[in-house]
Amino acid sequence: MLTHIVMWKYRSDTSQDTRSDHVAQLRSLSSVVPGIQSFSIGVDVLHSPRSYDTGLVATFRDRSVLEAYSVHPDHVKVVEFSRGICETMAKVDFED
Repeated sequence: MLTHIVMWKYRSDTSQDTRSDHVAQLRSLSSVVPGIQSFSIGVDVLHSPRSYDTGLVATFRDRSVLEAYSVHPDHVKVVEFSRGICETMAKVDFED
């Protein structure tokens, strides 16, 4: 099992509509390849100075599923969209 965690901090000029669109696009990726075990997207509710705005936690059957997900055209499209609206992004992938 491989856990994939990604967080996005939006640029200050990113509108609420664009942020909501980003979340919707992320949610649409939940089943783009077989082997995704779980997929959760959330918006930060605490708004602390160190918080990111949106987060994703997904588990994949194994590394090959993550690799297939990473190059899937739908995922690539969302990554490109994210780059245009985010100040920064952080991620970690680990096996458990």
